[in-house]
Amino acid sequence: MWIGNLMLVVLNLPLVGLWVRLLTVPYYVLFPIIMAFCSIGVYSVKSNVFDLYSVAFFGFIGYALVKLRCEPAPLLLGFVLGPLLEEHLRRAMIFSRGDPTTFATRPISAGLLILAALVLVVVFMPNVRAKREEVFQDEE
Repeated sequence: MWIGNLMLVVLNLPLVGLWVRLLTVPYYVLFPIIMAFCSIGVYSVKSNVFDLYSVAFFGFIGYALVKLRCEPAPLLLGFVLGPLLEEHLRRAMIFSRGDPTTFATRPISAGLLILAALVLVVVFMPNVRAKREEVFQDEE
């Protein structure tokens, strides 16, 4: 790690100007270059054309999600933390012999569950209130 960080410092200090100028490259030029490098990298790992098709498929899904204004951060967190959460949930269910009330018996876990429920209520209340006002306004 120390050697890698030292090499990064040695390489990045003289190249700071280049990295700053790279930020001025327009998106319509930078995007095809990034896609080409991603495709080359994916194909070079296993030399499998199916991997290229899967990259294109998920790219289209990503484009659709951007057009639908879906936030990428929660999706990324779900993909990264999902398997870890699933593994630990399975482990907790094995320890409790399948009893889901084990999550509410301890004060810390019960408090966190209540806090999560409150956060969900706070997040969805403005949407519910706006819909109710819209529905009741149309009836008058």
